[in-house]
Amino acid sequence: MLTCDWCEENKANAEQTTVYWELITGTQSIEIIETPSISCTHCGMTYQKDETVKEIEDQLILVDQTKLPEKISYEELMSMERLLKRNYFDFSS
Repeated sequence: MLTCDWCEENKANAEQTTVYWELITGTQSIEIIETPSISCTHCGMTYQKDETVKEIEDQLILVDQTKLPEKISYEELMSMERLLKRNYFDFSS
């Protein structure tokens, strides 16, 4: 069991879930299946770790968005060819 980031109870489990993400243009969203997630049996919250959110957001910026299908697995998304090596607009690190 993991500690839930929301309720802080030790009743969370690692899972793979489906998430929906809005593209940076705001004109389209995609379904990402089999996304690493945490689900808590105590509070019912299902969420992604900050690292996973950052990976998804960076990848969506770095790939050719015209080649994105409406539905994709997390692994397929992460393995897509990037147009740039890294997110040069991320000044957090």
